[in-house]
Amino acid sequence: MKFDKILLDHGSGGKISHSLTAEMMLPIFDNPILSDLNDGAIFDIEGLRLAFSTDTYTVDPIFFPGGNIGDLAIYGTVNDIAMCGAVPLFLSVGLLIEEGFSISDLNIIVKQMGRAAAKAGVKVVTGDTKVVPKGAADKIYINTSGVGVIPDGIDVGSSRAQIGDKIILSGTIADHGVTVITQREGMTFESTVTSDSSPLNHMVAKMFTASKKIRVLRDPTRGGLGTSLNEIAEKSAVGIKIYEDKIPIRDEVAGICELLGFDPLYLANEGKLIAFVASEDSTKVLEAIRSDDFGKAATIIGEVVVDSPGQVFLETRIGGTRIVDMLTGEQLPRIC
Repeated sequence: MKFDKILLDHGSGGKISHSLTAEMMLPIFDNPILSDLNDGAIFDIEGLRLAFSTDTYTVDPIFFPGGNIGDLAIYGTVNDIAMCGAVPLFLSVGLLIEEGFSISDLNIIVKQMGRAAAKAGVKVVTGDTKVVPKGAADKIYINTSGVGVIPDGIDVGSSRAQIGDKIILSGTIADHGVTVITQREGMTFESTVTSDSSPLNHMVAKMFTASKKIRVLRDPTRGGLGTSLNEIAEKSAVGIKIYEDKIPIRDEVAGICELLGFDPLYLANEGKLIAFVASEDSTKVLEAIRSDDFGKAATIIGEVVVDSPGQVFLETRIGGTRIVDMLTGEQLPRIC
């Protein structure tokens, strides 16, 4: 570690965040389950394969077009469990609330969490509430943890990508990141930008009905598409090539990113997934994703290549090639 204090960048999901995990956390808690560094832990108990995940949400603002911190927390953990190939079943909810927080706002958030859990088909079975003095927190933080069961014949993980696999993205990128920053800064535009916060577990179930040859699943949240692909390239020791003109992005989102100087490849998404699929089954899986309400804009954006293991390359619209590195520096803190 080259830092003597924690920076915002340590929570970005990018290079510095990755080094905090690799250089401090892994040596202390070293075990084979943790070292896989998937979206959740995958393990066996008496022949039953389980996935377990936890996450803490500090988004600012807590209300935004398309959702609020409550459904974001439910969907985030549901999606992390689904990215392990599991069927999410049970969640816990931990609330850290600042003294003076509005009871009315809390009621809205909790009710939305209930609706989100019902939509995802999971149950909140335990929880905890803590209140801290005014000024010791910013309104409300939420932790959600969850557990799910992995069906037989499903085996996904960041280290399983293979040469020739096709890479499918389930929809437009950067919607959540742009929604949060425009709301935070009070920006208004002719077109309304909305967060993509949504549950992906039903989509994943359709995908596995279509094919069991899905090698990797990842929801590109903190650090965005670019960072997630780098993590997979590193863990699988493969090269990844993607095509700029195949990556779906809304015109208004692209315009705002250009105006504000953000690279959409590194902005958070809260309702999208990346799937690495054996080439021969990629069309079937793509059709399954498009049959889901949250996957209508899905497309194949690239493939796994033999060249330059551990690196990600983008073929630009004009035919050039550039390296897509892992996120360096915090583009946008408090995004989820």
